[in-house]
Amino acid sequence: MGSSFNFDLSKKTHIFHLKVWILVTLFLGIFIVLVLVLLWCCTARKKSKKNNLLPIIQIPNVSREIKEIKIDQNSANHDIMDFFNVQEKYGEKDSDKLLVRFKNEKEKNGDGSSESGSFNYLDKDDSAVDSGKNKGSSSPLSGLPELSHLGWGHWFTLRDLEIATNKFSKENVIGEGGYGIVYRGQLINGTIVAVKRLLNNLGQAEKEFRVEVEAIGHVRHKNLVRLLGYCIEGTHRLLVYEYVNNGNLEQWLHGAMSHHGHLTWEGRMKILLGTAKALAYLHDAIEPKVVHRDIKSSNILVDDDFNAKISDFGLAKLLGAGKSHIVTRVMGTFGYVAPEYASSGFLNEKSDVYSFGVVLLEAVTGRDPVDDSRPVHEKNLVDWLKMMVGARRSEEVVDPNLETRPSTSSLKRALLTALRCVDPNAEQRPTMSQVVRMLESEEYPVPRESRRRQKEKQDTH
Repeated sequence: MGSSFNFDLSKKTHIFHLKVWILVTLFLGIFIVLVLVLLWCCTARKKSKKNNLLPIIQIPNVSREIKEIKIDQNSANHDIMDFFNVQEKYGEKDSDKLLVRFKNEKEKNGDGSSESGSFNYLDKDDSAVDSGKNKGSSSPLSGLPELSHLGWGHWFTLRDLEIATNKFSKENVIGEGGYGIVYRGQLINGTIVAVKRLLNNLGQAEKEFRVEVEAIGHVRHKNLVRLLGYCIEGTHRLLVYEYVNNGNLEQWLHGAMSHHGHLTWEGRMKILLGTAKALAYLHDAIEPKVVHRDIKSSNILVDDDFNAKISDFGLAKLLGAGKSHIVTRVMGTFGYVAPEYASSGFLNEKSDVYSFGVVLLEAVTGRDPVDDSRPVHEKNLVDWLKMMVGARRSEEVVDPNLETRPSTSSLKRALLTALRCVDPNAEQRPTMSQVVRMLESEEYPVPRESRRRQKEKQDTH
């Protein structure tokens, strides 16, 4: 049998008259080569995929110190949740009631867009999705690669943001600050965003980057600008926000948006009430609480429906449970900083209350917090306002640009609320949740509990 087997292998075939064993050897060799080629192709493809997409383990962590901010159900009292759920006094379709418009507002540009200062304005259809209105609208992050989702937001590559901003072109600059430049961009899913590129002073940039992500990365409120994601690559630190395309309160009050018209009293109060609700949320409804530390009119953005959107959390501080205050380096904007914080670095949520009071006075009067062009006794807005109210001349402080003056009761409510907020004694200032109730009240703007305490003090004397 062995001899017949050998005979069969040595038998010649019709293929080039090659013997059987030679053909078998050739076929085996070709098969082995094909298997090796396929294995090499698979390995090369995997390596290419890794280089292009980066695995999840290579997505950088911002900081181990960054923790998720969760609502503390125990500390959030029922009053706070009540006023969060109160229906807005002015509907979204009543924007014209909040603004005295010029007739030629839209005729300035043939495409319906306009420009003012460093902001580019788009029609409503082009604006980013409002994070506070989830009425069936898609998320601004929908359609982006799921690999880069962070749970609360999105991790972007530098390449992603270069494409979105046309390589950070000057034409897309919409704002500049002490720590960086803000660009208008468009993501691959069509969402319009604001991209904040921190300056390459890595130490300070890293600090501000961590603070902003830590402060607002996980929180959601209709009156807070939503952080959509971030980018960490080399020394580059970038933050991606929802795009709010209707300027800021400072521009509306002091002229940069005057070609659109002047904010009515109702428009101003809606913006201030929204700001107060957002601060009450940061101070009273989440743990740890967030102290913004730089509340001013230029950091209050305005959307198309004249809702306030607090922005720029680069100076924010977190106050954990049991902490009544911290002592820190004095930062902020001159004219808005609380006196106790300016003198000693003593910081807590009452510092934000003071700053809010200054912004409220700014909205009532149309004046800057500090104006060196005015007479000495009028330079400081808070001091001048106190003098005018003390002299019973409060009717004279109203912004002359208001075509329709507020009612006496509405003006009184706003002024008394502001004066309580700017009380030099921090302990005497109201909480922001009290401020919300004061602004919404139709009565004398002092909470009942405070009036009861005042009455008890009078009875004891």
